[in-house]
Amino acid sequence: MAHMTDHALTVGFDLDMTLIDSRPGIHAAYTALAERTGTYIDADLAITRLGPPLAEELVHWFPAERIAEISDLYRAMYPEIAIAATPAMPGAREAIAAVRDAGGKTVVVTAKYEPNAKLHLSHLGIVPDAVVGDLWAEQKAEALREHGAGVYVGDHVGDVRGARKAGALSVAVATGPCDADELRAAGADVVLADLTELPAWLAAYREDASRA
Repeated sequence: MAHMTDHALTVGFDLDMTLIDSRPGIHAAYTALAERTGTYIDADLAITRLGPPLAEELVHWFPAERIAEISDLYRAMYPEIAIAATPAMPGAREAIAAVRDAGGKTVVVTAKYEPNAKLHLSHLGIVPDAVVGDLWAEQKAEALREHGAGVYVGDHVGDVRGARKAGALSVAVATGPCDADELRAAGADVVLADLTELPAWLAAYREDASRA
């Protein structure tokens, strides 16, 4: 029997390096972009710093006045190149299912261009209740508050900042560019090795909430 508290359970998830291992797809996309533009891009380096908005990476490789044009080109090339190459992170489907089984809702809040974020999820058969793109770090709080998310799961210190600004519990997974110590230092309330640990954590969290 579901507890009353479960109706209010809404869990937000980041996308890149939280739900999906976007490194192979993004590597392929940057490699193709370099070929298309005749500009050197170190794709190996670029995929070590995933999370922030695209423009923050492109500025390392292109002059500022070309960033808008190059961003559009990258986003247009991306579906053909990056979607099929990108797997789900271990435990991603089970994490979404665990929230749903608890009677909760899931919302993906990501800095990724929203149409491409949706393509990734549908390709992998991951179906959250809502997807909100183009938000980074503290901006993520807007969508988290709007959807009433009490928990936000992400892999980057920017995700921790977004959760805290929204007044949500920050659950961090050490599967992206930030290690567990860095995530704790940024103020994460909970640090998990990866999403495979989320269902057991969620069960304990719900039990504590129902006791309270």
